Amino acid sequence: MAGKQAKILAGPDIRRLAKIAKGTRYPERDITTILLSAKAGLRACEIAGLTWAMVLDANDRLSWFIEVRDSISKRGRGRVVPLNRELRQALIALYRYSSPDKDDPVIESERGGHMRPMAIVNWFARLYRRSGLSGCSSHSGRRTFITNAARQVHRVGGSLRDVQQLAGHASLAMTQRYIEAHSTAKRAVVNLI
Repeated sequence: MAGKQAKILAGPDIRRLAKIAKGTRYPERDITTILLSAKAGLRACEIAGLTWAMVLDANDRLSWFIEVRDSISKRGRGRVVPLNRELRQALIALYRYSSPDKDDPVIESERGGHMRPMAIVNWFARLYRRSGLSGCSSHSGRRTFITNAARQVHRVGGSLRDVQQLAGHASLAMTQRYIEAHSTAKRAVVNLI
């Protein structure tokens, strides 16, 4: 897939992936992994490095935000990402299932401890193969998140600058490279002119 951007996921694709994840040995962990990518836009290295301290508040209750710390983000560009409702429910289920300490990884390997970023990349590759979705990679969820945020941000009075900050990009130009064009929308907007 060198030179090509990862395919974005439609709603039915994400539901199909979640259905597959429900049948795995670690359904809570696997569903949460999918949603951290598609509903929070986290990179594989960020998913691998995420600890419960980054999603819990001072009272050890699930926060309404993910604090992507500089130490796990690309080029040290941490950020705060509000939690999508579906992702929040998955995190609650995972927390109840695993009863972790604050310093424990959110996405734990089979042997305990953090998964490596490459293990997350490979995990997504196996999941996409199993689902029959071609052209997808560990970056598909991130591209999906950024594209969907860009398409919806105007509805809440936001701008592409807000999407850039959610993505943790240094420049708006980088964020724009992630956004998938929408041919139906282009036709519709031309007809409004």
